[in-house]
Amino acid sequence: MTEIIGVRFRSGGKQYYFDPKGEQYDQGEGVIVDTSRGLEYGTCVLANTQVKDEAVVQPLREVVRQANEEDKRVLERNHEREKRAFQICQEKIAAHGLEMKLVECECSFEGNKILFFFTAEGRVDFRALVKDLAATLHARIELRQIGVRDEAKMLGGLGICGRPFCCGSFLDEFQPVSIKMAKTQSLSLNPTKISGTCGRLMCCLKYEQEAYEDLVKHAPKMDSFVETPDGVGTVSSVNLLRQQVQVRLDDTPETPQSYHNCEINVVRSGKGKRPEGYVPPSREELEKRRKPPEPEAAVESPTSSNPLAAALEAVFQGNVPPQYGVQAETQEERPQNRRRRRPGGPRPNPKYQEPDAPHNSSYRHQNRRKRRSPRKDGQGE
Repeated sequence: MTEIIGVRFRSGGKQYYFDPKGEQYDQGEGVIVDTSRGLEYGTCVLANTQVKDEAVVQPLREVVRQANEEDKRVLERNHEREKRAFQICQEKIAAHGLEMKLVECECSFEGNKILFFFTAEGRVDFRALVKDLAATLHARIELRQIGVRDEAKMLGGLGICGRPFCCGSFLDEFQPVSIKMAKTQSLSLNPTKISGTCGRLMCCLKYEQEAYEDLVKHAPKMDSFVETPDGVGTVSSVNLLRQQVQVRLDDTPETPQSYHNCEINVVRSGKGKRPEGYVPPSREELEKRRKPPEPEAAVESPTSSNPLAAALEAVFQGNVPPQYGVQAETQEERPQNRRRRRPGGPRPNPKYQEPDAPHNSSYRHQNRRKRRSPRKDGQGE
């Protein structure tokens, strides 16, 4: 067994093993490690752990020390230098007229080397660009061409599922994905629905592929000739997740029936001719293949264990228990306890009535119009 710690240099980047040399490091601490590019600043993502010797690539590089405040200030200065170098490189690319897209810029911890990542359709002759950048930035320059999947991993973003990219969050290496996986999982072969932001097939097609391959082994193929509890017929569709198939029976081909995989017997797998001399079994033998119905589980009422729900249900039904101090009205008591409106409209308000005026809305209306009408000479009454 070998003691190691896991170090990651970039967010979402690959995890590397280093020898802690007997020191204890906690998760989330900054460390200075020795790499092939010199000293680098990394973050401990896996505390001291014992792993098998086969899981470690020898020779195992060592951890130099734990990062201090000065190292963090150097890291911040390098980040500012990366932003300036990125802008300068974009201007130089435009000046040289190169067909390349700059993705990211990395500056080494010691500051003596700057690495640029770019994408391009084909090969790009950037020798003149490297000389120009070296004279401007006064450092060793390295340009590295990457693919579109690596570009998505570096830039990050959200997928169609609403979560961060798998490649930018936890995937260390890209797994090969093929269109055959989409066919096995019965997905739409529309490229816009099964492709990621990078334009390649989504990495998540690989996650459930093994489960689908195992389900395919126990499911009949399309157009297979099978025996069912209701007769013989041909498979018209297969549902792998539910382990069910739809069969178009010879007796009633217009109404396909659904059956579980355990209820059918495959006579001919896939397309082809019906076996010569085949005689269908009797209806009694076929009926024995029917799956017995599962017993229904007793559903517990939500009000049986919740006293508040029981009280609310009693209030809505009009059966209020006496311990709640509320007395429900019966159907006979409601007309006596409530005042009913008179037929013929609302009760007139006496505040707007003239003395000795009858309770007549038309009389009040005429009186109001008479008081508000002006005289011909422009004076009021």
